[in-house]
Amino acid sequence: MKHSILVALSESIISLSVLDYLINLGLDKKNLEISLVHIFRRPAAEEKMMGKKFVAEQQPKMISMLENAKTKLMENGFNKEVIKTNLVTEQYPTVADGIIDQFKRGNYNMVMIGRKKMSKSEEFVLGDISIKLVRALEGGAVIVVKTK
Repeated sequence: MKHSILVALSESIISLSVLDYLINLGLDKKNLEISLVHIFRRPAAEEKMMGKKFVAEQQPKMISMLENAKTKLMENGFNKEVIKTNLVTEQYPTVADGIIDQFKRGNYNMVMIGRKKMSKSEEFVLGDISIKLVRALEGGAVIVVKTK
């Protein structure tokens, strides 16, 4: 039976922890499909103030990040044919909404995300993607790799 995993990544160090966790999870690499996904968001006002060049560099930067993640998995025994990369440019209200939609569209068994430690006030203001995913993705597993 094939298992399909959606791995939501960003350019943060937390994403490296997610990849390391996936590599060391001990999954059957022959019966596995992995989709490395980044939900690309529209630049914030502060980023637009940094100039058009900065904004224009963001998509290629995220594509490169996804390709580097794919390379890391291949260097650790995963077959390149089972690893897909996807820079999602469709706009969603939140990153969590994007991950949930991509999960449902792709008929995945599991989603993996990273989470940094946040204070209660940060969670209240910023929200917690991992809790939103656990609540929304019935019938699927959610692995949250928590870092300091």
